Amino acid sequence: MSEDKFNAIIVGGGLAGLSAAIVLAKAGLEVIVIERGDACGMKNVTGGRLYGHSLEKIIPGFAQEAPIERKVTKEKISLMTETGSLDIGFSSDKLSSTAESASYTVLRAKFDEWLAEKAEEAGAEIVPGIRVDECITEDGKVVGIKAGEDELFADVVILADGVNSLLAQKLGLKKELEPAQVAVGAKEVIKLSEETINERFGVTSDEGVAWMSAGDPTVGGFGGGFLYTNKDTVSLGVCATLSDIGYSEVSVPKMLDRFANHPSIAPYLEGGEIVEYSAHLVPEEGIHMVPQLYGDGVLVVGDAAGLCINLGFTVRGMDFAIESGRLAAETVIRANTYGNFSAAALSYYKQLFDNSFIMRDLDSSKGFPTLLTRREIFTNLPDMADDIAAKLFTVTGEPDQGIVMYIINSLAEHTSATDLVNMISEVLEAF
Repeated sequence: MSEDKFNAIIVGGGLAGLSAAIVLAKAGLEVIVIERGDACGMKNVTGGRLYGHSLEKIIPGFAQEAPIERKVTKEKISLMTETGSLDIGFSSDKLSSTAESASYTVLRAKFDEWLAEKAEEAGAEIVPGIRVDECITEDGKVVGIKAGEDELFADVVILADGVNSLLAQKLGLKKELEPAQVAVGAKEVIKLSEETINERFGVTSDEGVAWMSAGDPTVGGFGGGFLYTNKDTVSLGVCATLSDIGYSEVSVPKMLDRFANHPSIAPYLEGGEIVEYSAHLVPEEGIHMVPQLYGDGVLVVGDAAGLCINLGFTVRGMDFAIESGRLAAETVIRANTYGNFSAAALSYYKQLFDNSFIMRDLDSSKGFPTLLTRREIFTNLPDMADDIAAKLFTVTGEPDQGIVMYIINSLAEHTSATDLVNMISEVLEAF
């Protein structure tokens, strides 16, 4: 590695790091990205859905050239029991009526490689296959990084090294992760022909499906399942909160197998070939796990900053990562103008962050981690939905009690009035 001093060193070549690199390089700053994988995207894992609005700010019209898989035009949410599934579907051109409102399924190996090329085109240098061991500090200020015997120096270091950012922990910016703060995600990419996907999911080649499921995918534990359609593959996975994995005796890989063989999922995957398997830690606690975002000579972005929310009906992290990278870059550009990279100068990042959609959305959803710790969401609710739906749609000639009585009877069977009141009170207090 070069011994020259850079304006910025970015640790991690994911969406946050590469977004920061593009903005910095376009502004004429000297920036280098250090990526642990053999190439950008090789170690990056997500379910596979990108909300495009944040990247539009950096690369307008990116979807016209980026290797996206499909534009999401159909949403589906399911409450699953072992043998049943209550599904809610939605499709509308409102989901993608503008470039800012559109979302896409992506495969990170392809997409991040393309974004890395855009960073290099802008003037950033990318060095793959290097693990950064620690940040170099002088008088409490971060001045560079150390990788093996190599040292590299910069005015500022941007940490984009993922959810378990040991570098941020060593600097005291971030606490060690707790089991309740993260989930273990396991994912398969299953090969099917484009024509088969179109036929089975009722879409055209330009259209895609995002399908979220709760209940049986995690055997009643905290978490859920997801399915995204790509061009000629399907991304299928489960996420189970780390602190709750012991709730059942089923391991995460076995959860994924069960999910793939669920009666509501298996027909869509029939004849498919697993071409990729991956696992990943996912930040789960939203605003409650956002660390100190800046220090003397250092900024924290993306998953390293815990920027992810799981609302059950959608999971967001990639748009947060991209925006945080952009805001960090704008902060560095401003600091460079004044030649000041102190914590006071870099606190501008926190100002931008607090006024961004990231903080707005994290704050508005701050009660969801509390809501999702209620086991009723993953056990009683799917069972109740299955029970009520079965009675509503089954005709035997016996007297029909009506939907109101079905609901009342199911509530009485699966929960108590006290538990229901307590759950509502906890959730309202959390929000």
